[in-house]
Amino acid sequence: MAGDWLKDSFRERYDQESEAIGRFNLAVFGKTGVGKSTLVNAIFGEEVAKVGIGEPVTQGSHLYLDKVGSLGIVDTQGLEIGVDDKKIIDEMQKMINRTRKLPLSEQVHVAWYCVRGMDRRFEDTEAELVRRLDELGLPVIIVMTQVPRNEMGFHPDAVALAELIRQRHLPVVPGSPFFTYAKPDEWTQQRAYGLREVLDATFRVAPEGVHGALVAAQEIDHSRKASEAQKVIAAAASSAAASAAVPVPFSDAVMLVPIQLGMMAKIAQLYKIKFDRAALMAIASTTAATQAGRATFTGLLKLVPGAGTIAGGLIGAGVASTYTYAMGQAWLAVCQRAATGSFGKVGGVLDTDAVREAFTEEFKKRLKIRSKTSA
Repeated sequence: MAGDWLKDSFRERYDQESEAIGRFNLAVFGKTGVGKSTLVNAIFGEEVAKVGIGEPVTQGSHLYLDKVGSLGIVDTQGLEIGVDDKKIIDEMQKMINRTRKLPLSEQVHVAWYCVRGMDRRFEDTEAELVRRLDELGLPVIIVMTQVPRNEMGFHPDAVALAELIRQRHLPVVPGSPFFTYAKPDEWTQQRAYGLREVLDATFRVAPEGVHGALVAAQEIDHSRKASEAQKVIAAAASSAAASAAVPVPFSDAVMLVPIQLGMMAKIAQLYKIKFDRAALMAIASTTAATQAGRATFTGLLKLVPGAGTIAGGLIGAGVASTYTYAMGQAWLAVCQRAATGSFGKVGGVLDTDAVREAFTEEFKKRLKIRSKTSA
């Protein structure tokens, strides 16, 4: 069955791309009640809050690692900032030493130290903890949470506290402390703000090798997701052209299948679309692509084996590139809509007809544009 083959092939590429993206690991510190969870959930999505306490990083450790897709959150349980700082640092040191020789996705990459903006104090023990985290090799971003602001500016108490922190000349990421209000307050009409600045600072200091994971994990900067997706599409289109340009004893349309499925799987990962949903979308979209492709490029092979053949058995590099590019752009549009919940459900399942219609509209539009420019 073509559908079963496609789903199995897509699963293989989906798992491969998930492993390739890896994981961005963030350590979050701060006193109880400063709003760490609210901050993390606001930037990375409510799904993080549902995970709860993860597994201890080592036996008997008070450090716990929650894994949610391409995100890892390292947090403390049963330890109190200002009281158990030595134990926190000792356990962080053990974790860093243990993971230093492991793949990058297993290491801790950045630390956020959270301070409630209206607490009016930043203690010596907190400053020392920040210094020790820096000594462990972790870039530290100080985030001030729950800071009220109005048309006049930030609350004066928060401004004064930030200045006191700056006067300590701590080894922190430039721009710290960052003012934030993570969750809108309908009662006070206080809007959320400051999250993008924290995320941008995190990107600046996170290792380049985990930027893809961070792009996928975060949910507030959609332009980064789109930009990363465009790179994926461009790379796939280039690979498709190279594949079609090399003479092989089999149809090169068949060789395009893993390239295009890999492209679709990676973009689905960037938009945090889970496999079952992504697979249904991929089947609907690929069916639409083969139908529209046949109408646009006379004789172009269908992607699903057994669905058709062409005289001569080969397609050109330009056709392969154009077709793959159009598929990528249409798939990106579908994923963007799916991520915002635009596709309704029929009988409790994904409305694949709506997916197919949306994909076809974008696909035909892109094929027309590319075929003109490549003529």
